[in-house]
Amino acid sequence: MKILAIGGSGGMGRFAVDAAQHFDSVERIVVADLNESSAQDFAAQLNNKVSSMGLDVSDDVALRKAMANTDLVINTCGPFYRYGVPVLQAAIDTGCHYVDICDDWEPTVEMLKLDQQAKDADVCAIVGLGASPGISNMLALIAMQELDSVATLYTGWDLGGATPEGESSQAGVNAAMLHGIEQMTGKVRIYRNGAFELTKPMAPVSVRFPGLTPFQGYIFGHPEAVTFPYNFPQLRESINLAHGGDIDSWLLKGILALVNRGLISRSRAAALLTWFEKHRGASHEKRDSDAPPAMYGMAIGTKGAEVAVVGVAWVGEAVEIDGDSGLSMGEVTGAPLACGAKLLSEGQIKKTGVFSPEAGHIEPRDFLTEVFAQLEKFGKLSSSALEDNIRISRSW
Repeated sequence: MKILAIGGSGGMGRFAVDAAQHFDSVERIVVADLNESSAQDFAAQLNNKVSSMGLDVSDDVALRKAMANTDLVINTCGPFYRYGVPVLQAAIDTGCHYVDICDDWEPTVEMLKLDQQAKDADVCAIVGLGASPGISNMLALIAMQELDSVATLYTGWDLGGATPEGESSQAGVNAAMLHGIEQMTGKVRIYRNGAFELTKPMAPVSVRFPGLTPFQGYIFGHPEAVTFPYNFPQLRESINLAHGGDIDSWLLKGILALVNRGLISRSRAAALLTWFEKHRGASHEKRDSDAPPAMYGMAIGTKGAEVAVVGVAWVGEAVEIDGDSGLSMGEVTGAPLACGAKLLSEGQIKKTGVFSPEAGHIEPRDFLTEVFAQLEKFGKLSSSALEDNIRISRSW
């Protein structure tokens, strides 16, 4: 399979490309980036399957030309609220399969509307196959599979659990930080009382994860909140939450308040937070056995005739804050993206259309095992066994 990796030398894409170059099913990878010299330098470090090109995705003619003679597009070009829909549309129009790490709910809603177009073009497109969304969806899907019925679903993660990338092709405002500001200000979409609603982010929600002391999560705009009801209309509530890090700090609250009042732009807010992260030094926080999970999915429903709760958490050495693994945001996002590319390149996914990770075309346990195998190859895990990396907690 021939792959076009858009943003492939960036902080997230480079890990997906690094993994995918070793797949037997991959014949060629073209690393395409706005920063052409970065793409060239990165491609030169990899095997002879990998080449490079400069590409401005806002140039639709150039974008579609780059997709010619391509089987699969890997898209890590953010922010996705700007580039997600047009890149997917171009992939469908040129007959390319597609996988990305879109973590903005707004373009996710629009991309799911392209489902019939993708079917007509015999294209499989998977949106949001990174860490969150991606791994988080698989954890939540495993939790749902434990119950007979599910009414409420939470996905959540520790805001301070992953370290940012030190190496990237990106210049200017960090796209990941800009995404965070975008999804913590204004209003975001969640699913509550059997209907979608727009609500203010950062509102606290008490999380009663089985076996742990209740902790506070904060509403954070993300695709999981909207894609689970899309795939499971029987749900009554679906919310994505964040905790930890500086989410409850006066600094973050102050910056978000300035954005909400129109006193500073989102770009300026992202730049301020990026500066703060670089200058505050490393965190020495420890995660004890009763701490909130680094990442989790939690389902509330019934088992037999009884109300039941299941939480599935990512645990182990790779997500320990005080560990030596130093799992970065790029690694935890790039590994699942590469695994999605592997499934598509090997022809293991037969369905066509536009899918979110939990739509049923990917078996969650097998997928997570493959992700952990890639992280083991990155040197971040000593075991890729599922039982060493996830913990299922039940209320019964």
